[in-house]
Amino acid sequence: MTSTVTGLPERYRPLDQVGPDEQTETGVIQTWRAKDRILNRDVAVRVHTPAGPAAHAWITRALTAGGLATPALAMVYDASEGSVATEGDTAVPGGAAYVVNEWIDGEALSDRLAQGPLPEREVRTVLRRLADGVAEAHRVGLAVGGLTPENVVLRPNGLVGLRGVPAASGTIDGDVAALGGLLEVCLTGLRPGEAEPRPLTGPSDLVALARRARSTEPGHALSSVAAMAAILAERPRSRPSTGSSSRADRNESHRADRQRAEAPVRLDPDTMPPVPPARPAVSPAVRGGDTVNAATVVPVGGAYAGNGSGPSVDGGSSPLPDDLYTGPPTGSTSLDDDQDGAGRHKLLVIGLPLLALLVVVALAWWVGTSLLSVAGSVDDDSTPSITVPTAGAPTGEGAAPAGPDVAVQGAEIFDPEGDGEPENDGDVQFTFDGDPATTWSTLNYRGSPAFGNLKPGVGIVYDLGSSQQLGGVTVATPTPGATVEIRTAETAAGSLEGFQVASSATLEDTTEVAFQEPVQARYVLLWVTGLVEGGDGFAAQIGEFTAQAAG
Repeated sequence: MTSTVTGLPERYRPLDQVGPDEQTETGVIQTWRAKDRILNRDVAVRVHTPAGPAAHAWITRALTAGGLATPALAMVYDASEGSVATEGDTAVPGGAAYVVNEWIDGEALSDRLAQGPLPEREVRTVLRRLADGVAEAHRVGLAVGGLTPENVVLRPNGLVGLRGVPAASGTIDGDVAALGGLLEVCLTGLRPGEAEPRPLTGPSDLVALARRARSTEPGHALSSVAAMAAILAERPRSRPSTGSSSRADRNESHRADRQRAEAPVRLDPDTMPPVPPARPAVSPAVRGGDTVNAATVVPVGGAYAGNGSGPSVDGGSSPLPDDLYTGPPTGSTSLDDDQDGAGRHKLLVIGLPLLALLVVVALAWWVGTSLLSVAGSVDDDSTPSITVPTAGAPTGEGAAPAGPDVAVQGAEIFDPEGDGEPENDGDVQFTFDGDPATTWSTLNYRGSPAFGNLKPGVGIVYDLGSSQQLGGVTVATPTPGATVEIRTAETAAGSLEGFQVASSATLEDTTEVAFQEPVQARYVLLWVTGLVEGGDGFAAQIGEFTAQAAG
């Protein structure tokens, strides 16, 4: 048996119609609040009139949605073509097709926004939970559709739900744009009587996210709903501790120092040039605490004992009196014998180690010569080794010889997967100003050196002014360890696929990246793929970039 009102099976008893009729390309959809007589619960029943091939596509989408289990999307309980008449005991299909959804209680988002914009924290929560649910549908290839403030319900338990899943039609890109529209109205509100369009205000990252979600420009549009959910889930990012202001001050300081160093020194013709100060004399105390002036030592006994007024070191004369000498006759003394014995002992102490060292060196030379001759004969019969050049540092004949530097005419940030927040765009000029001390830095990312798992990378596109034969590039950085790709293109491209990979490298203080073969290009993309851990997260800095013509 079927209901005479809607063509539904008797199991579902319509209570009241919800919302206006929805006109589609395939017919009309009416939404009813109904009672499931078997399970004794309220359900939402959507009836499509007429049935037919177009309705079959909608039913197929509904069956796909039936496999989803997320609180953000109304669950699909049942779907069928239905029947509206009988001939004898046989039901005649055709008349109407229907989808039975979970009934979601709560306040419609449109009613809530009629009172004004949502608080920032609630905006992030509502949109993130809704985006998570839509992303689940996209993972199984289902475009949800119907993402309007009238269909979004704020549940009493703080969750959010979308009625009417799935809509009669929809696309993946349409869902991304619709979520961007929902984000906009959550920030502006829907107060009746206000002028349209309402000014879009609020936190800068949410405003940028809404614009990116609704943008159709290549390289600027948001890539997926999952990316939107990830951006909304994280806290607003902070800039690196060495922020743009301090970095700008440092760059300005370096520039001023360089100008002072290059300025010529002018002297007054009537003035003598400055004389460097003389080095201070070194006192005995500095030379060592036990240093004694020999002129002050007085022998206290023995052959050289005297009255303490011996000859002065400075050349003064105070000769010793002859009558004070009481030792043996001069010519051969016990002191001379002692000195000879000490000399012989010193010769043995120094000579024997030197002789042993010479013997060791001779043995080492003989052994080394023998081993090298044997190794050489073995190498003649062995298989030659193969040297494999590493990526980013090709060697030998495989690398394109580098020529003179090519002047960079301009540069700009390349961030096709970003969320709209600038990556210190104003500092790009410091990467080709000839001074490695002035730098550009990415933002700080937390959780992973792969840009916090938010995007594949960020880069700088350098314009060489005209097409050039390039042999490689040189990159200087104050933070070694970042990984980069060098990509090139003849014309400006808005997507990463528009640039061909020429080489890759892990940056050191100064890294010379030679191409395997010369590359014809006007634009060079320095694409940063991995960051370096710092105090506030992960970031990368570039001090100087130069491109070399092919030799």
